[in-house]
Amino acid sequence: MAQPEHNCTNPFFSIVIPIFNDWMLLKDCLYSLGAQITPPCFEVILVDDGSEEPAPKSVRNPPYPYPLRVIEQPHNGIPAARNRGVEASKGLILLFVDADCRLRPDCLTRLASTITQSPNQDYFQLRLIGNVSSLVGRAEQLRLATLQSHLLQTDGRIKYLNTAGFAMRHTKADGKAEIFDPLALRAEDTLLLANLMQAGELPLFVRDAVVEHMIPLSLPGCLRKDIQSVYLERRTYRIIASKGVKIRITQMERLRLLWSMWRTASQPSVGRSAWFVVVLRQTLQRAISPLFQYLRGRSGAHLLV
Repeated sequence: MAQPEHNCTNPFFSIVIPIFNDWMLLKDCLYSLGAQITPPCFEVILVDDGSEEPAPKSVRNPPYPYPLRVIEQPHNGIPAARNRGVEASKGLILLFVDADCRLRPDCLTRLASTITQSPNQDYFQLRLIGNVSSLVGRAEQLRLATLQSHLLQTDGRIKYLNTAGFAMRHTKADGKAEIFDPLALRAEDTLLLANLMQAGELPLFVRDAVVEHMIPLSLPGCLRKDIQSVYLERRTYRIIASKGVKIRITQMERLRLLWSMWRTASQPSVGRSAWFVVVLRQTLQRAISPLFQYLRGRSGAHLLV
């Protein structure tokens, strides 16, 4: 297995990973980067967004065959952490992943090949999959597969952006103070997609570059996180609405997606139970959003902050 040189002075990739208390999950992510087969030279930049516990010794003195830097900042949010990583990067290509992600062994090689063969394309969305070892993971796999299939355009680009696996040319960050809006504490990648759509650019979908998204939470834990996310995303979607960009799907599109998921869920590797988990989570999110709007109108913008 060929590995990148540790002294990588001119990296092809700068892999930016924001971290907030997810040190245990990060271990598998870093290992998957070390297990890449014949990758181009790359560096890894971890941005610690004010975690309660300091980075463990295995991160500060990593056994991995690639250069890794840890940058610390006060707790300003994940978008600000990603921007800080961009500032410190040296690679030709910025690659954003999350601590709870694992890259397939050929991911970087296939992504680099696509980028090299697409000189007129600046943004790239990697294919995301769920870990099917748990019910929540199978539901995530069902959701991701259906969304990516539905939003793929005929020209190979995709009306979807997820920073669990997203790449862009460094030149597109030059001269910009911020790639990610620090006010968008959730759904900042959706806001970036809205900005790209306004500019007439969509990410190229790189089907062969695969990132596995791990969900360590139980179903009740996911539901609690969903409620929190709905509240935090409200500001982001107000910003998107002000741009006049259509991001949310219609009710009819949602029904078609659910029907497509139902048919896919018949496969033994997924199962109907995964479909019910997806529906439960989406129903909760849609029920909670109007409630937050009502409470905000009654009690002011600082309620529940």
